[in-house]
Amino acid sequence: MFTGIVQKIGRLASLTRRGTGYVLMVEADHSWDDLQIGESIAVNGVCLTLTQWSSNTLSFDVSPETVNRSTLAHLPVGSVLNLERALRPLDRMGGHFVLGHVDGVGEVAFVKKETDFYRFGFRIPDNLLKYIAVKGSIAVDGISLTVAKKEFSLVEVAVIPHTFEVTNLRTLRPGDKVNVEVDVIARYLEALLKKEQRLIDMLEGMDGKVVE
Repeated sequence: MFTGIVQKIGRLASLTRRGTGYVLMVEADHSWDDLQIGESIAVNGVCLTLTQWSSNTLSFDVSPETVNRSTLAHLPVGSVLNLERALRPLDRMGGHFVLGHVDGVGEVAFVKKETDFYRFGFRIPDNLLKYIAVKGSIAVDGISLTVAKKEFSLVEVAVIPHTFEVTNLRTLRPGDKVNVEVDVIARYLEALLKKEQRLIDMLEGMDGKVVE
C-alpha cells in the first residue's frame, strides 16, 4: 500500500521481453540504500516487485496483465517516472490509500498555469467516473491528487508548485497517457452496496413463500 506522495524521480532505462513477461529497468540517481529484493515500489502508480538494484538502477519483473492495464509499455526510454516505496506502519499518511493497482489509462486534456499554481484536466475512462467525487482523491501516475472539478469525462485537479516540481507532472503535455487509480474506499463501498442489494432482492423473492 502507498500514499501517493512521490519520494523520488527516476527515468525509464528499458522495458524488455522475458518469457511471457517483461523486465523494467529504472535509472534513479542516489537510489535508496536500504532496499530489499522482493519489496514493492510504485512506479508511476503501478505496484511492482523489486528484483535487483544498485546505487542508481532498479529492476522489476512486470506481468503481461500489468503491461496491458497501464502506460508502461508505451513510454519512451528516458521518460520521467514517479517512485514511491510501500507504506510502513509508522509513516505519516500524507495522501490517501493507494494500492498501486491501476484501474485504467487516462489522457491529459490540458495544463494551465494559474499564477504559482497549476490546473490539470484529465479525460477519465467512462467506467471509472462513478468512483470519482469532487474534493475526493484520485491517483494519477501514482500521485495523490484532490479532484477540484468533474464535468462529464473531464476531471480537473489543482496542483501546488512543490508537487509540480518533484513529480513527472512537469513533463506532461495534452494527449499524454497517464495511469489512473480511483479511491479504493469507493470500490469497497460499491461492493458492499451490491451485496446488500442482492440480499434485499433475495428476501423480496422469498416474500409470501412458505418455508417447510
